[in-house]
Amino acid sequence: MSIYVGNLSFKATEADVTNVFKEYGEVKKVYLPSDRETGKMRGFGFVDMETENQEATAIDELNGTEWMGRILKVNKAKPRE
Repeated sequence: MSIYVGNLSFKATEADVTNVFKEYGEVKKVYLPSDRETGKMRGFGFVDMETENQEATAIDELNGTEWMGRILKVNKAKPRE
């Protein structure tokens, strides 16, 4: 299962996001989508962690916190349709 991270700073990098989430366990993958035309980050991303327990802890601890001047929205990612 993945974690959805919304309202990210447009300056955030995959390394930045990894550093925040690794406090709660092993980060397997970070994906920050970018706009196809401009190449700029879209302001959200997805994080995969080693276990669901680590994901749940990260969601509980980070949702609603301020990071890089923005209030994060962190929850379980919905499966793609």
